[in-house]
This record gives sequence, C-alpha cells and structure tokens, in this order.
Amino acid sequence: MTAALSDHLSKQAEACEALGSPFTARLLRVVRDSLSPGTAVADRLLTWPEATLRADAVGLRLTGGLHALVLSDAAPQLAALYPASEDDAALWSAIADAFETHSAQLLHWLDNAPQTNEVRRAPAMILAASEAVRRFPGLPLRVSELGASAGLNLLFDRFALDLPQGPYTPPNAVMTLRPDWQGQPADIVPFNVAERRGVDLNPLSPDQPADMLRLRSYLWADQPERMQRTNAALSIATPMVDAGDAGHWLAERLATPNPGTLEFVYHTVAWQYFPEPSKAACAEALTMAAARATPETPLAYLTFEMDAAGPAGPGAPVRLRLWPGDIQIDLGRMDFHGRWFQIN
Repeated sequence: MTAALSDHLSKQAEACEALGSPFTARLLRVVRDSLSPGTAVADRLLTWPEATLRADAVGLRLTGGLHALVLSDAAPQLAALYPASEDDAALWSAIADAFETHSAQLLHWLDNAPQTNEVRRAPAMILAASEAVRRFPGLPLRVSELGASAGLNLLFDRFALDLPQGPYTPPNAVMTLRPDWQGQPADIVPFNVAERRGVDLNPLSPDQPADMLRLRSYLWADQPERMQRTNAALSIATPMVDAGDAGHWLAERLATPNPGTLEFVYHTVAWQYFPEPSKAACAEALTMAAARATPETPLAYLTFEMDAAGPAGPGAPVRLRLWPGDIQIDLGRMDFHGRWFQIN
C-alpha cells in the first residue's frame, strides 16, 4: 500500500470517529492494515491517483459499497459483523470475501462519488433563509441546490428546529432537528418557498429502490438515528433533482430574473466533488446574477464546505452572501453531520 493511501484511510478513520462512528473508523483501519493486491477491488484502490484520494473520498466510497451489500442482504458473513464487531480478523475475512464475491457492485460504488444527503445540515439553510428574508422581507424563495443528491435538503422548510429560545415549527413539519447550539441564533423569521429545484451529476430518485439503497449505504451503520431522519424526509420526497453539470444548470436557472422572488442558491459538502470547469461556470453565473440583483430580485448564496481544517476538523464554516450590496455574513460553524452549530 502506498503511503498516500494509508494516510488517506487513517485520516478518514479519524474523521469518522470524530463524527461518532467508531465502527466505520474500524472498517477503514482494517482495510488499511490488511489490503494487498490480487482482486479487482483491491487493485483499484491501490492504483488510485494519489493526488485525488481526499477529493474523491475514496474511503467513503468503499465503506458505502460494503454497507450496501449489508443492506441488500447480499453478504451474510459481513452483515453478521455489522455494526459493532471488534474482531478485526473476522472483519477483514468478511471484507476480503466481499472483494472476491461482489467485485462488480463494489467497483460501481468506487466509480461514483458519495451522496449522503444528510438532513441534519438543514439548520444552515433555515438560518440563512431567515437572514435573507430579514434583509429582503416579503419575498418567497426560489431555491436552487447544487449537488443535491436525492433532494432531501430541498425540503428544509418542512423541518422544525429546537432552539435555545424555544421551538421553531413551520407548517407541516415532518421532523425536528436538535443540534447542540453553541451560542443563541437569532429568532427565525418565517419564510416561504415558492419553487425548488436541484442538480446533481447522478441524482438519486426517491421513487427508485436502487437509488435509495445507494443513498442509505452512505449512512454509517452504527448511527441508526441518521437512517430514521432520512426515512422521515423520504416520506414526503418527490423527484426534484435534474441530472446535469452544476455550472451549466445554474447558468440557465439564473439567466432570467424572477421579479418578486429571492433567488436562494446553496451547496453543502459538495463543492469538492465539482470539476474545476463546473466551479468556474457556477462562479460566473453567480457573478452575473449578483450584478443585476435589485431589492425586488435579490440573490442569496449559502455555502457549507470544508475549509483548511479538513474532514477531521471542527466542522465547517456556514457563510451567506446577499446581493445587492454584497452583504457577507459568517453565520458560524456547523458539524459536518449537523450535530452542533456554533453561532458567531
């Protein structure tokens, strides 16, 4: 094993442990300590370009593929050890068997970026939407999500929040999110969503069982509460995500102003997966939309993306920009899975 791959698996294991998944961390360390060439899956991992290991989230691609085998009852030997085995030898034996027996499925998972669609990230959208309508009152939101996966976070207006000052409960809420608040957020200004749409290179449709297996596979096996929240969101989800490149899609979506609406664009832990031309096209589309924004046609742009601290760092910054005026608001930092929110 190359030093780069070993380092990547070690750091991803540290991140999983920090995010409350010791079993997923154990899986990654077992693979790190035992992997050798000789199977299609092992050879694919061992020859992965070193420069893209982190950006491609290779460790999570692998753990997602293994979890998919367990969820689909395809690998009984592996399933018997989920989600809490501490027998590293037995765990590696089951993983090695899966490499041999289910190489096609695992290679498919390795070929595609992770899609978690973590609904506990929705407090970022709720706080940002509230702040946007506080600055531009009376306007409904036209929501656009980049890297939307199955579109579950497009439903953020259906999620309630347990706040230090009391509950925020929108109409027809399907779940309540309870992050550990570090500091007290401002009172939520009610907002309305007039229209919502997302884009993803590989959208997952809530009405396709194979897609939902993929979505659930990236929920770590020793965190059943994440599965419960995802299932609650799926109970109201409908296909709302277009297949395509984010840059081209956003340019088309923002090309024509929509008077009387607030354009609300966001992405959460997705930017790292976009190719550079897509990032450049997104930036250009936002720059053009910002230049023509008015108080009647404002633009809001929210990002929740990894910074220099990396995946093992203390969450990521939640940043909002508003036009006209290029108002920049640092809302705070949030745990990657939304377990806590540190208010600025």
